[in-house]
Amino acid sequence: MQVHIAFAAPTRVWRRTLNVPEGATVGQVLALSGVAEAFPEFTDHPPAMGVYGERCDVRRVLRENDRVELYRPLVFDPLESRRRRAAHRGSAMKRPLPPKTPAA
Repeated sequence: MQVHIAFAAPTRVWRRTLNVPEGATVGQVLALSGVAEAFPEFTDHPPAMGVYGERCDVRRVLRENDRVELYRPLVFDPLESRRRRAAHRGSAMKRPLPPKTPAA
């Protein structure tokens, strides 16, 4: 069966298509894909991964044409970023308006 593996590195997209036996797991596909050679930083700490956007672990059994995705760690917490934007908008709304000038 054919499966795909993809990783969006900061500077490029790395993709492979592999032919693996039925019942292959995410871990087996990772080992066969060459991702460890392409990204040596993953050998000690494998990245988070998923299949079509659904997070999974290395024991997940794959099906024909599944796409295994490797996820980069977040640089910032999206919830914290949202809170900061909301606080910034809130403080902008509380600023006093400039005085109106009389119409001539």
